[in-house]
Amino acid sequence: MTVQKIEHIGIKVSSLDASIEFYTKVIGLTLLHIIGEPGDQLRLAFLAFQGQASVEVELIESLWGELPEEGKVSHLAFTVSGIEDEYRRIAELSLDGLTPIRQLANGSRFFFFNGLDGERLEFFESTRS
Repeated sequence: MTVQKIEHIGIKVSSLDASIEFYTKVIGLTLLHIIGEPGDQLRLAFLAFQGQASVEVELIESLWGELPEEGKVSHLAFTVSGIEDEYRRIAELSLDGLTPIRQLANGSRFFFFNGLDGERLEFFESTRS
C-alpha cells in the first residue's frame, strides 16, 4: 500500500474569492495556489497554515448553483504514489462510488470512492513536490 498522508480536506463553497478571503483573514491560512479561472466550470483553491503545507484545505467552487445537501465538507483526500496500482487495489475491494482516475490541469491525478458510511474518500497523486 502506498498511502502516505492526509492530502487535503475539500470544502464546497459558493464563492471562491470570498472564501479565500475568509480562510486567510479569519482562520489564518495562506493561499498556496488556484486552479481555474473566473467563469470556469470548476475552480479550486489550496490553502495551508504557513510552514505546515503538508495538509491543505481545498476550496471547491463549481457552477452547481446551491450547495449540495450532504454538507459543505466534501471529501477527505490522501496522498498516494502509484495511483494506477492503488486504483486496482481499491477496485478489487468492490467499494461503492469508485470513479475513474481523473487529471487536473496541473497534471495531478485523483479518484474517489465511498467509505463504509458513504463518506467520500479521495486518493490523490500530486505533481507538486
